[in-house]
Amino acid sequence: MNSSERLTELAKAPIGRLLWKYSLPAVTGIVVMSVYTIIDRIFIGRGVGPDAIAGLAITFPVTNIHAAIGVLIGVGASARTSIVLGRGDHKYAEEILGNSFVMTLVLGIALVGLFAIFMDPMLRLFGASDASLPYAREFLTYLMPGMVIINITYSFNNIMRATGYPMKAMLTMLMVAGLNVVFCPIFIFWLGWGIKGAAIATDLAMTAGAIYTIAHFMRRKSEIHFRRGTFRLHRRILYPIMAIGAAPCIVNTAGCVINAVINNTVYMYGGDSGVAAIGIFTAIAQLIVMFVIGVTQGMQPIVGYNYGAQQFDRLKRAFWYTVGVASAVCTTGALASQLCPRAITSMFTVDAQLLDAGEQALRLTMWMFWVVGIQVVTTNFFQALGRAGKSIFMSLTRQVIFLLPLLFTLPSMFGLNGVWLSFPLSDGAATAVTLFLLRLEFKHINGLIAAQK
Repeated sequence: MNSSERLTELAKAPIGRLLWKYSLPAVTGIVVMSVYTIIDRIFIGRGVGPDAIAGLAITFPVTNIHAAIGVLIGVGASARTSIVLGRGDHKYAEEILGNSFVMTLVLGIALVGLFAIFMDPMLRLFGASDASLPYAREFLTYLMPGMVIINITYSFNNIMRATGYPMKAMLTMLMVAGLNVVFCPIFIFWLGWGIKGAAIATDLAMTAGAIYTIAHFMRRKSEIHFRRGTFRLHRRILYPIMAIGAAPCIVNTAGCVINAVINNTVYMYGGDSGVAAIGIFTAIAQLIVMFVIGVTQGMQPIVGYNYGAQQFDRLKRAFWYTVGVASAVCTTGALASQLCPRAITSMFTVDAQLLDAGEQALRLTMWMFWVVGIQVVTTNFFQALGRAGKSIFMSLTRQVIFLLPLLFTLPSMFGLNGVWLSFPLSDGAATAVTLFLLRLEFKHINGLIAAQK
């Protein structure tokens, strides 16, 4: 399929088939990546021990901060690229590509430098105990050299998908996940490297993914590619990228604050086993949410392109198809956590204390998870439309506006269970806000449709 056919497809192909075509590769790639992350934790839990799982959980806020830089550029650039391609402006799309590459490198390197200087104080701030700190430090030390590479792989994989190459984007993630699953047991068990083996495996796998992704954008046959003169930074290009990417960036950054509060609160009421339990819950919840994000990544180029082309009926259909799939996935995850939480927890550990803590955590945190799908889809929908303000606000509702106050109040009344109950209560409140904002947005879109007739 040539370049013009790829773009014509976004404008004219049936929405259901188009969403399936774009979402399936995205879902496959991102879920495989999430599964290999879970497999890493299983290897670490069974090969190193419960304290290592707790140590890995402590590193989540640090890696999320760095990932925030990746999504700031990657998500914003992919959304902007779809919109400007919908308007037929290839030159501007390639300027977005070049500027994004430079900013990913600059911001990523600067952040890794800060991590290296303040590693131990950060890990203590995020809840590391004397038992978990050595594992967290060792994992992060070996992961840091590959952090910039990780951002390149993820960010430009999104742009690859947004420019009409969903299958190549999927193959990138499959390659990275496959290499990691092969390297991880070799480094952890056979070479006896322990938790640092998981970090080194990630570095090597992501390097392969970055090489494959960058090679795609160096090919002149690609829909957009690197050109001389596009790497000079311009405010007119960077500001819209960062405005759109600010929402997921804030989500990741807010997640770091939330994780710090959660880890410290859980440690106060449940010790290291409680921190390890939150690591298990995070792994399962992340797998489900990543599936939904994969579907929304398939939705994003369809919505962005048709918004740019002013085909609003197609935009609406793409959104509601995506909501239906996302809601079904989140409902399945919520039911599984209620019906077989111990079986899920036992994948990660054989430690009796951690099994009990993990089972209780899953039961209480996930019982309202079935409403999360429409929240995630709506946030990404606003991103695809370039609605930076609404997207940022949506990103803050669940994790900051509702969850954080609950984390400060409920544990004092209900102990450790108060931490777990904070999650479903914030899910319900955030959904109410989501439905209100959606009503306003579709009122505006229906007005645009009426004006066209």
